[in-house]
Amino acid sequence: MPTLAHSMSGTTRAEKTVPVVLGARSYNVLIGPGLLSEAGRLIATRIGKGKCGIVTDENVAGHHLATLEAALKAENRHAGSIILPPGEATKCFAQLSRLSEGLLEMGLERGDFVVAFGGGVIGDLAGFAAGILRRGVRFVQIPTSLLAQVDSSVGGKTGINTPQGKNLIGVFHQPSLVIADTDVLATLPQREMRAGYAEVAKYGLLGDAPFFDWLESQWQGVFGNSGSDLTRAIETSVKAKADIVARDEFETGDRALLNLGHTFGHALEAWTGYSSRLLHGEGVAIGMAQAFRFSEKEGLCPPGTARRVALHLAAVGLPTRLQDIPGANADVDTLVRLMGQDKKVRDGKLTFILVRGIGEAFVARDVDPDKVREFLASEIVG
Repeated sequence: MPTLAHSMSGTTRAEKTVPVVLGARSYNVLIGPGLLSEAGRLIATRIGKGKCGIVTDENVAGHHLATLEAALKAENRHAGSIILPPGEATKCFAQLSRLSEGLLEMGLERGDFVVAFGGGVIGDLAGFAAGILRRGVRFVQIPTSLLAQVDSSVGGKTGINTPQGKNLIGVFHQPSLVIADTDVLATLPQREMRAGYAEVAKYGLLGDAPFFDWLESQWQGVFGNSGSDLTRAIETSVKAKADIVARDEFETGDRALLNLGHTFGHALEAWTGYSSRLLHGEGVAIGMAQAFRFSEKEGLCPPGTARRVALHLAAVGLPTRLQDIPGANADVDTLVRLMGQDKKVRDGKLTFILVRGIGEAFVARDVDPDKVREFLASEIVG
Protein backbone atom coordinates (compact mmCIF):
# COMPACT_ATOMS: atom_id res chain seq x y z
CA MET A 1 0.00 0.00 0.00
CA PRO A 2 1.19 3.56 -0.64
CA THR A 3 2.39 5.52 2.36
CA LEU A 4 2.03 9.28 2.60
CA ALA A 5 4.86 11.54 3.69
CA HIS A 6 5.34 15.29 3.89
CA SER A 7 8.26 16.93 2.13
CA MET A 8 10.20 19.84 3.53
CA SER A 9 7.96 22.23 1.57
CA GLY A 10 4.84 20.83 3.24
CA THR A 11 3.38 19.23 0.12
CA THR A 12 2.18 15.64 0.27
CA ARG A 13 3.45 12.89 -2.01
CA ALA A 14 2.86 9.19 -2.20
CA GLU A 15 5.60 6.61 -2.16
CA LYS A 16 5.29 2.89 -2.64
CA THR A 17 6.82 0.66 0.02
CA VAL A 18 7.75 -2.93 -0.78
CA PRO A 19 9.02 -4.99 2.17
CA VAL A 20 11.76 -7.59 1.78
CA VAL A 21 10.95 -10.03 4.58
CA LEU A 22 14.09 -11.69 5.94
CA GLY A 23 13.58 -11.82 9.68
CA ALA A 24 16.13 -9.67 11.48
CA ARG A 25 17.57 -8.60 8.10
CA SER A 26 14.25 -7.33 6.71
CA TYR A 27 14.16 -3.94 5.02
CA ASN A 28 11.95 -1.77 2.83
CA VAL A 29 12.25 -0.66 -0.78
CA LEU A 30 10.84 2.85 -1.21
CA ILE A 31 9.69 3.75 -4.74
CA GLY A 32 8.51 7.11 -6.04
CA PRO A 33 9.46 10.55 -7.35
CA GLY A 34 11.36 13.15 -5.36
CA LEU A 35 12.90 10.77 -2.84
CA LEU A 36 16.54 11.76 -3.41
CA SER A 37 16.21 15.17 -1.78
CA GLU A 38 14.62 13.48 1.25
CA ALA A 39 17.17 10.68 1.51
CA GLY A 40 18.67 11.99 4.75
CA ARG A 41 15.32 12.03 6.51
CA LEU A 42 14.27 8.67 5.08
CA ILE A 43 17.49 7.05 6.26
CA ALA A 44 17.46 8.71 9.68
CA THR A 45 13.86 7.76 10.44
CA ARG A 46 14.24 4.14 9.27
CA ILE A 47 17.72 3.02 10.27
CA GLY A 48 18.97 5.84 12.48
CA LYS A 49 21.61 8.50 12.25
CA GLY A 50 25.32 7.95 11.79
CA LYS A 51 28.37 8.73 9.76
CA CYS A 52 27.90 7.90 6.08
CA GLY A 53 30.21 7.52 3.11
CA ILE A 54 28.78 7.88 -0.41
CA VAL A 55 30.05 5.72 -3.27
CA THR A 56 29.10 6.81 -6.78
CA ASP A 57 30.44 7.11 -10.32
CA GLU A 58 31.43 10.05 -12.46
CA ASN A 59 28.21 10.12 -14.49
CA VAL A 60 25.85 10.02 -11.52
CA ALA A 61 27.98 12.50 -9.57
CA GLY A 62 27.67 15.08 -12.33
CA HIS A 63 23.88 14.96 -12.23
CA HIS A 64 22.85 14.18 -8.66
CA LEU A 65 25.66 14.04 -6.08
CA ALA A 66 25.19 17.59 -4.77
CA THR A 67 21.50 16.88 -4.06
CA LEU A 68 22.27 13.72 -2.13
CA GLU A 69 25.13 15.26 -0.16
CA ALA A 70 22.90 18.14 0.93
CA ALA A 71 20.13 15.74 1.95
CA LEU A 72 22.47 13.57 4.00
CA LYS A 73 24.25 16.46 5.69
CA ALA A 74 20.88 17.74 6.93
CA GLU A 75 20.30 14.58 8.98
CA ASN A 76 23.55 12.60 9.25
CA ARG A 77 27.31 13.10 9.39
CA HIS A 78 28.59 12.98 5.83
CA ALA A 79 32.08 11.49 5.96
CA GLY A 80 32.83 12.01 2.29
CA SER A 81 32.13 10.82 -1.24
CA ILE A 82 34.17 8.46 -3.41
CA ILE A 83 33.68 8.87 -7.16
CA LEU A 84 34.63 5.90 -9.34
CA PRO A 85 34.84 5.44 -13.13
CA PRO A 86 31.57 4.35 -14.78
CA GLY A 87 31.12 1.00 -16.49
CA GLU A 88 31.23 -2.74 -15.79
CA ALA A 89 35.05 -2.77 -15.79
CA THR A 90 34.95 -0.93 -12.44
CA LYS A 91 33.75 -4.13 -10.74
CA CYS A 92 37.29 -5.43 -10.23
CA PHE A 93 39.81 -6.14 -7.48
CA ALA A 94 41.73 -2.91 -8.11
CA GLN A 95 38.67 -0.69 -7.56
CA LEU A 96 37.52 -2.82 -4.60
CA SER A 97 40.88 -2.21 -2.95
CA ARG A 98 40.77 1.51 -3.69
CA LEU A 99 37.22 1.78 -2.39
CA SER A 100 37.78 -0.23 0.78
CA GLU A 101 40.81 1.82 1.75
CA GLY A 102 38.95 5.03 1.00
CA LEU A 103 36.07 4.05 3.26
CA LEU A 104 38.49 3.15 6.05
CA GLU A 105 40.20 6.52 5.68
CA MET A 106 36.80 8.13 6.26
CA GLY A 107 36.80 6.50 9.69
CA LEU A 108 33.59 4.54 9.16
CA GLU A 109 32.78 2.32 12.13
CA ARG A 110 30.45 -0.66 12.43
CA GLY A 111 27.56 1.56 13.47
CA ASP A 112 27.96 3.77 10.41
CA PHE A 113 26.87 3.05 6.85
CA VAL A 114 27.88 3.15 3.21
CA VAL A 115 25.54 4.69 0.63
CA ALA A 116 25.69 2.96 -2.77
CA PHE A 117 24.55 5.70 -5.16
CA GLY A 118 24.51 4.52 -8.75
CA GLY A 119 23.57 1.67 -11.03
CA GLY A 120 24.20 -2.02 -10.65
CA VAL A 121 27.98 -1.70 -10.86
CA ILE A 122 28.18 0.74 -7.95
CA GLY A 123 25.60 -1.18 -5.94
CA ASP A 124 27.45 -4.48 -6.35
CA LEU A 125 30.88 -3.00 -5.64
CA ALA A 126 29.90 -0.72 -2.74
CA GLY A 127 27.76 -3.47 -1.21
CA PHE A 128 30.70 -5.88 -1.38
CA ALA A 129 32.99 -3.32 0.24
CA ALA A 130 30.42 -2.74 2.99
CA GLY A 131 30.13 -6.49 3.51
CA ILE A 132 33.84 -6.93 4.16
CA LEU A 133 34.64 -3.57 5.79
CA ARG A 134 35.26 -4.24 9.50
CA ARG A 135 33.63 -7.63 8.76
CA GLY A 136 30.40 -5.93 7.80
CA VAL A 137 28.90 -2.45 8.05
CA ARG A 138 25.42 -1.34 7.08
CA PHE A 139 24.70 0.05 3.66
CA VAL A 140 21.87 1.82 1.86
CA GLN A 141 21.10 1.35 -1.81
CA ILE A 142 20.04 4.44 -3.78
CA PRO A 143 19.85 2.99 -7.31
CA THR A 144 19.97 5.42 -10.22
CA SER A 145 19.38 3.08 -13.17
CA LEU A 146 16.23 1.18 -14.09
CA LEU A 147 18.15 -2.10 -13.93
CA ALA A 148 19.34 -1.37 -10.39
CA GLN A 149 15.94 -0.14 -9.22
CA VAL A 150 14.10 -3.28 -10.37
CA ASP A 151 16.74 -5.90 -9.76
CA SER A 152 20.30 -5.53 -8.52
CA SER A 153 19.62 -3.21 -5.55
CA VAL A 154 17.28 -5.78 -3.98
CA GLY A 155 18.32 -9.12 -2.54
CA GLY A 156 21.79 -8.61 -1.09
CA LYS A 157 23.96 -10.03 -3.87
CA THR A 158 27.24 -8.13 -4.07
CA GLY A 159 30.48 -8.82 -5.88
CA ILE A 160 33.03 -8.15 -8.57
CA ASN A 161 33.98 -9.67 -11.92
CA THR A 162 37.12 -11.58 -12.87
CA PRO A 163 38.48 -12.73 -16.24
CA GLN A 164 36.97 -16.14 -15.41
CA GLY A 165 33.44 -14.81 -15.20
CA LYS A 166 30.91 -12.36 -13.79
CA ASN A 167 30.22 -11.91 -10.07
CA LEU A 168 32.33 -14.92 -9.08
CA ILE A 169 33.85 -13.08 -6.09
CA GLY A 170 31.41 -11.60 -3.59
CA VAL A 171 29.20 -11.97 -0.54
CA PHE A 172 25.52 -11.95 0.37
CA HIS A 173 25.08 -8.71 2.30
CA GLN A 174 21.57 -7.25 2.56
CA PRO A 175 21.07 -3.48 2.49
CA SER A 176 19.31 -1.78 5.37
CA LEU A 177 17.15 0.32 3.04
CA VAL A 178 16.60 0.84 -0.69
CA ILE A 179 15.49 4.25 -2.00
CA ALA A 180 14.39 4.19 -5.65
CA ASP A 181 13.70 7.73 -6.86
CA THR A 182 12.00 7.46 -10.25
CA ASP A 183 12.87 11.07 -11.10
CA VAL A 184 16.59 10.29 -11.44
CA LEU A 185 15.83 8.01 -14.39
CA ALA A 186 15.14 11.14 -16.47
CA THR A 187 18.91 11.64 -16.79
CA LEU A 188 19.57 8.00 -17.73
CA PRO A 189 20.77 7.48 -21.34
CA GLN A 190 18.20 5.64 -23.44
CA ARG A 191 20.54 2.73 -24.03
CA GLU A 192 20.85 2.23 -20.26
CA MET A 193 17.08 2.55 -19.89
CA ARG A 194 16.55 -0.16 -22.50
CA ALA A 195 19.12 -2.39 -20.80
CA GLY A 196 17.25 -2.04 -17.51
CA TYR A 197 13.97 -2.85 -19.22
CA ALA A 198 15.33 -6.31 -20.02
CA GLU A 199 15.21 -7.09 -16.30
CA VAL A 200 11.64 -5.75 -16.09
CA ALA A 201 10.58 -8.05 -18.93
CA LYS A 202 12.36 -10.91 -17.17
CA TYR A 203 9.89 -10.85 -14.30
CA GLY A 204 6.99 -11.31 -16.68
CA LEU A 205 8.76 -14.02 -18.62
CA LEU A 206 9.81 -16.09 -15.61
CA GLY A 207 6.62 -16.08 -13.58
CA ASP A 208 3.97 -13.48 -14.45
CA ALA A 209 2.42 -13.86 -17.90
CA PRO A 210 -0.22 -11.12 -17.32
CA PHE A 211 2.58 -8.67 -16.50
CA PHE A 212 4.33 -9.52 -19.77
CA ASP A 213 1.01 -9.04 -21.60
CA TRP A 214 0.75 -5.59 -19.99
CA LEU A 215 4.33 -4.72 -20.95
CA GLU A 216 3.66 -5.61 -24.58
CA SER A 217 0.95 -2.94 -24.71
CA GLN A 218 2.31 -0.37 -22.25
CA TRP A 219 6.10 -0.42 -22.69
CA GLN A 220 6.12 3.02 -24.30
CA GLY A 221 4.57 4.42 -21.12
CA VAL A 222 7.34 2.81 -19.07
CA PHE A 223 9.93 4.53 -21.26
CA GLY A 224 8.01 7.79 -21.13
CA ASN A 225 9.20 8.28 -17.54
CA SER A 226 5.88 9.96 -16.91
CA GLY A 227 4.68 8.37 -13.71
CA SER A 228 2.19 5.57 -13.26
CA ASP A 229 3.40 3.10 -15.91
CA LEU A 230 7.01 3.42 -14.83
CA THR A 231 6.15 3.13 -11.15
CA ARG A 232 3.95 0.10 -11.80
CA ALA A 233 6.72 -1.64 -13.74
CA ILE A 234 9.25 -1.00 -10.96
CA GLU A 235 6.90 -1.95 -8.12
CA THR A 236 5.75 -5.16 -9.82
CA SER A 237 9.34 -6.19 -10.51
CA VAL A 238 10.52 -5.44 -6.97
CA LYS A 239 7.59 -7.32 -5.44
CA ALA A 240 8.39 -10.35 -7.59
CA LYS A 241 12.03 -10.31 -6.59
CA ALA A 242 11.29 -9.65 -2.91
CA ASP A 243 8.96 -12.66 -2.81
CA ILE A 244 11.57 -14.98 -4.33
CA VAL A 245 14.39 -13.64 -2.12
CA ALA A 246 12.23 -14.10 0.99
CA ARG A 247 11.79 -17.78 0.06
CA ASP A 248 15.40 -18.42 -0.94
CA GLU A 249 17.82 -15.76 0.27
CA PHE A 250 21.02 -17.64 -0.57
CA GLU A 251 19.99 -19.05 -3.96
CA THR A 252 19.72 -22.72 -3.09
CA GLY A 253 16.44 -23.20 -4.97
CA ASP A 254 13.82 -20.85 -6.41
CA ARG A 255 16.09 -17.80 -6.49
CA ALA A 256 17.95 -19.35 -9.42
CA LEU A 257 14.86 -18.51 -11.51
CA LEU A 258 15.96 -14.87 -11.36
CA ASN A 259 18.84 -15.89 -13.62
CA LEU A 260 16.60 -16.44 -16.65
CA GLY A 261 18.83 -15.55 -19.61
CA HIS A 262 21.85 -15.00 -17.40
CA THR A 263 23.78 -18.21 -18.13
CA PHE A 264 23.93 -17.23 -21.78
CA GLY A 265 24.14 -13.49 -21.04
CA HIS A 266 26.98 -13.64 -18.50
CA ALA A 267 29.06 -15.70 -20.92
CA LEU A 268 28.52 -13.05 -23.57
CA GLU A 269 29.53 -10.28 -21.16
CA ALA A 270 32.75 -12.09 -20.29
CA TRP A 271 33.40 -12.78 -23.98
CA THR A 272 33.07 -9.05 -24.78
CA GLY A 273 35.40 -8.16 -21.90
CA TYR A 274 32.73 -6.38 -19.81
CA SER A 275 32.99 -3.51 -22.26
CA SER A 276 30.58 -1.02 -23.80
CA ARG A 277 30.07 -3.47 -26.65
CA LEU A 278 27.46 -5.21 -24.50
CA LEU A 279 25.71 -3.84 -21.44
CA HIS A 280 24.50 -6.30 -18.79
CA GLY A 281 20.84 -5.85 -19.69
CA GLU A 282 21.63 -6.31 -23.37
CA GLY A 283 23.36 -9.59 -22.57
CA VAL A 284 20.33 -10.64 -20.53
CA ALA A 285 18.02 -9.78 -23.43
CA ILE A 286 20.00 -11.97 -25.83
CA GLY A 287 20.22 -14.67 -23.15
CA MET A 288 16.47 -14.68 -22.55
CA ALA A 289 15.76 -14.88 -26.27
CA GLN A 290 18.22 -17.78 -26.46
CA ALA A 291 16.64 -19.52 -23.46
CA PHE A 292 13.26 -19.41 -25.20
CA ARG A 293 14.70 -20.54 -28.54
CA PHE A 294 16.55 -23.42 -26.84
CA SER A 295 13.43 -24.39 -24.89
CA GLU A 296 11.34 -24.33 -28.05
CA LYS A 297 13.94 -26.34 -29.95
CA GLU A 298 13.81 -28.99 -27.21
CA GLY A 299 10.03 -29.14 -27.40
CA LEU A 300 9.55 -27.63 -23.94
CA CYS A 301 7.35 -24.69 -24.95
CA PRO A 302 4.82 -24.06 -27.76
CA PRO A 303 6.06 -23.07 -31.24
CA GLY A 304 6.07 -19.32 -31.77
CA THR A 305 6.74 -18.46 -28.13
CA ALA A 306 10.38 -17.55 -28.72
CA ARG A 307 9.43 -15.34 -31.68
CA ARG A 308 6.92 -13.44 -29.54
CA VAL A 309 9.54 -12.79 -26.89
CA ALA A 310 12.18 -11.71 -29.41
CA LEU A 311 9.74 -9.40 -31.21
CA HIS A 312 8.92 -7.57 -27.99
CA LEU A 313 12.53 -7.19 -26.93
CA ALA A 314 13.47 -5.97 -30.41
CA ALA A 315 10.54 -3.52 -30.40
CA VAL A 316 12.03 -1.69 -27.43
CA GLY A 317 15.45 -1.65 -29.08
CA LEU A 318 17.16 -4.56 -27.34
CA PRO A 319 19.43 -7.11 -29.07
CA THR A 320 18.13 -10.67 -29.33
CA ARG A 321 20.88 -12.50 -31.27
CA LEU A 322 24.66 -12.83 -31.20
CA GLN A 323 24.79 -11.01 -34.53
CA ASP A 324 23.42 -7.89 -32.81
CA ILE A 325 26.67 -7.50 -30.82
CA PRO A 326 29.19 -5.21 -32.57
CA GLY A 327 32.12 -7.21 -33.88
CA ALA A 328 30.43 -10.52 -33.11
CA ASN A 329 32.76 -13.43 -33.86
CA ALA A 330 32.07 -15.87 -31.03
CA ASP A 331 32.99 -19.52 -31.18
CA VAL A 332 31.26 -22.41 -29.47
CA ASP A 333 34.25 -23.57 -27.41
CA THR A 334 34.80 -20.13 -25.89
CA LEU A 335 31.15 -19.65 -24.96
CA VAL A 336 30.84 -23.13 -23.43
CA ARG A 337 34.04 -22.57 -21.43
CA LEU A 338 32.68 -19.28 -20.09
CA MET A 339 29.35 -20.88 -19.24
CA GLY A 340 31.28 -23.45 -17.24
CA GLN A 341 32.21 -20.65 -14.82
CA ASP A 342 28.54 -19.87 -14.12
CA LYS A 343 27.70 -19.77 -10.39
CA LYS A 344 24.89 -22.30 -10.91
CA VAL A 345 27.30 -25.02 -12.10
CA ARG A 346 27.20 -28.08 -9.80
CA ASP A 347 29.77 -30.88 -10.08
CA GLY A 348 30.86 -29.42 -13.40
CA LYS A 349 27.35 -29.72 -14.87
CA LEU A 350 25.60 -26.78 -16.48
CA THR A 351 22.31 -25.50 -15.10
CA PHE A 352 19.97 -23.41 -17.21
CA ILE A 353 16.71 -21.59 -16.55
CA LEU A 354 14.41 -22.88 -19.27
CA VAL A 355 10.71 -22.30 -19.94
CA ARG A 356 7.48 -24.14 -20.67
CA GLY A 357 5.90 -20.93 -21.84
CA ILE A 358 5.73 -17.23 -20.99
CA GLY A 359 5.57 -16.96 -17.20
CA GLU A 360 6.58 -20.60 -16.71
CA ALA A 361 10.33 -20.77 -16.06
CA PHE A 362 11.97 -23.71 -14.33
CA VAL A 363 15.46 -24.79 -13.24
CA ALA A 364 16.96 -27.40 -15.59
CA ARG A 365 19.96 -29.17 -14.11
CA ASP A 366 22.41 -31.35 -16.01
CA VAL A 367 21.43 -30.07 -19.46
CA ASP A 368 23.04 -32.20 -22.18
CA PRO A 369 26.22 -30.28 -23.17
CA ASP A 370 26.08 -31.69 -26.69
CA LYS A 371 22.65 -30.15 -27.20
CA VAL A 372 23.96 -26.82 -25.87
CA ARG A 373 26.91 -26.91 -28.25
CA GLU A 374 24.64 -27.76 -31.17
CA PHE A 375 22.30 -24.92 -30.26
CA LEU A 376 25.15 -22.39 -29.91
CA ALA A 377 26.54 -23.44 -33.27
CA SER A 378 23.19 -22.69 -34.87
CA GLU A 379 23.02 -19.33 -33.05
CA ILE A 380 26.45 -18.31 -34.33
CA VAL A 381 25.45 -19.12 -37.91
CA GLY A 382 22.28 -17.13 -37.34
